[in-house]
Amino acid sequence: MYVPSSARALDDDERELVELARRTIDAHTDAGPDEDGIHTMGAAVMAADYRMFAGVNLYHFTGGPCAELVALGAARAQGARQMRCIVAVGNHGRGIIGPCGRDRQVFADYYPTMRVIVPTPAGPRSVLAADLMPLTQRWTPEGMNGLDPSLYQDPETAGPPIIRFHPRYLEDVRSGAKTKTTRFRDPAQLGPSRLVFESDPEVVLLAEVTGIRHCLVSDLTNQDAQAEGLTTAAELRECLQGHYPDLAGTDEVDVISFQINDRTGAA
Repeated sequence: MYVPSSARALDDDERELVELARRTIDAHTDAGPDEDGIHTMGAAVMAADYRMFAGVNLYHFTGGPCAELVALGAARAQGARQMRCIVAVGNHGRGIIGPCGRDRQVFADYYPTMRVIVPTPAGPRSVLAADLMPLTQRWTPEGMNGLDPSLYQDPETAGPPIIRFHPRYLEDVRSGAKTKTTRFRDPAQLGPSRLVFESDPEVVLLAEVTGIRHCLVSDLTNQDAQAEGLTTAAELRECLQGHYPDLAGTDEVDVISFQINDRTGAA
């Protein structure tokens, strides 16, 4: 089986998305084991701001919508505009099911850098939507677009490295109140960077990573906390525990210092 190069193991958010799709179809299928039904597939989609939306398919011989398209419609109805990841799960424990050809074309047309969770010989993997349709052309309401490789680039690898932030930190970073971020198993590199705030739409600030210090969680200082807009090292450790529930005092983290180059941002 061909597995695209963008395939990677699922992260915790993607595993939660799979579980939402499974719970949705288990709760709402109309078919018993080994029976046909109208609602046999569940799907869940994660928006740029990490909200999750679910849907079930509506089978009909004229081409009733797949669960993935129902979930995308539900997300749009709740104000989501950019999608991060999508998955479909079959009823009665059938597990993750890859999208059909029509769904793949829809993903490539509207969300080419969205990730799609698919089954592979190595287990579930997250894959760029564009990689599910090699050499495809994108359709838009204005017509067909020629093959433009830039449209299919993974935003994680196209351009300066990305450091992702929760949108609640945007104003502190913009104002200069937050000039450091502490990360666990999330490496950065010195030099130009893009700070991406996962609102909907996303906001991107251009920045320069000016320093990276490796230290134990227990060695974080009050100065580290104050550079993040907090007060004490204990407060910083408590905040980190919220982001990384399994974090221990003996774990090593990276304290990343940065300087904003563009305070206006781009949506």
